[in-house]
Amino acid sequence: MSDVCIVGAGIHPFGRTDGVSGLEQGVFAVRQALADAGVAWEDVQFAYGGSDAAGNPDTMVEQLGLTGVQFINVKNGCATGGSALFSAQMAIKSGGFELGLAIGFDKHPRGAFNALPAEYNLPEWYGEAGYMITTQFFGAKITRYMHDHGISSTSLGRVAEKAFRNAVHAPHAWRREPVDLQTIMDAPLISDPYTKFMFCSPAEGGVALVLASEKKARELGKLPIRLKAATMRTRPSGSFEVFAPSIDIARGGSATNIASADAFRLAGIGPEDIKVAQLQDTEAGAEIMHMAENGFCRDGDQERWLAEGRTEIGGALPVNTDGGCLACGEPIGASGLRQVYENVVQLRGQGGGRQVPGNPNTAYSHVYGAPGVSAVTILER
Repeated sequence: MSDVCIVGAGIHPFGRTDGVSGLEQGVFAVRQALADAGVAWEDVQFAYGGSDAAGNPDTMVEQLGLTGVQFINVKNGCATGGSALFSAQMAIKSGGFELGLAIGFDKHPRGAFNALPAEYNLPEWYGEAGYMITTQFFGAKITRYMHDHGISSTSLGRVAEKAFRNAVHAPHAWRREPVDLQTIMDAPLISDPYTKFMFCSPAEGGVALVLASEKKARELGKLPIRLKAATMRTRPSGSFEVFAPSIDIARGGSATNIASADAFRLAGIGPEDIKVAQLQDTEAGAEIMHMAENGFCRDGDQERWLAEGRTEIGGALPVNTDGGCLACGEPIGASGLRQVYENVVQLRGQGGGRQVPGNPNTAYSHVYGAPGVSAVTILER
């Protein structure tokens, strides 16, 4: 079976854009992606679009053009963007389409996410008791992980320091000023062991990717960025998940374990073959845990990896080269596609000051979210 290719990529800067709706940011990204691919909106045969809080994506046809295009809305938590991409590539793999779009955008209110128990099939008392507050859950989860695997709080700080340093060179990032390690460690504590610089913030932004069959990509004369794998999985028994009403005593795997293993199997390569990776980092500890969950290192090895700079731009495995969620923020619908956008930039060699050296030819992206969903993509040039 021939590969599905990414032939166009567009992004609206993340952060806060007063006076511009989330949907308008999505439209901006679509127009940029179409221009990048050298195609017109009228050429698009289908679209999958996702947003959590900024309206129905299919209504953007009002601004893009009433062509009758098949447009399907996706809503899947933090894996919304990855799910839209998974669906889009399956549409092309089916042989029924040659050119389509995956779109994600969002515009969240200021302040923390306001997740409602009923949305996750939970009773109201669960929220009234404070269990829907994600900062508390993530603090508890990383505390357990640090205890079990010998991870220090300094490693959390190093992840955040790297994020802000990388984002200086990413025009689409929100937080583009470096923050030194000591400042990060001494900042106000939010949920032990996390200080304020170790959490991402809800944000705004939009991303669009134009996907094409291999035949169509050749016709367009585009450098083919091949989508070798796109997977999305839900949680298995025994996983430790946000918004889970209980935790099994006998621990099991995670949605990330399954999605990652599936992706590597589909791509026919292993973790050692990846040259650049974007890993979900809604908080600094998530990046650390996901390094192991995605198979790049063993639990506990992260302490040494971070101390040695192995995840820096010039390291053995550069991670979150544009600053990740920590520096870009997390507009839920757009976040997973932002990772893939960044990987396209890296594989094209267009990263500027954040470009991974050595002409990388493989790139990995991973998202994770409530209530235990994960999506992984592997790109190859």
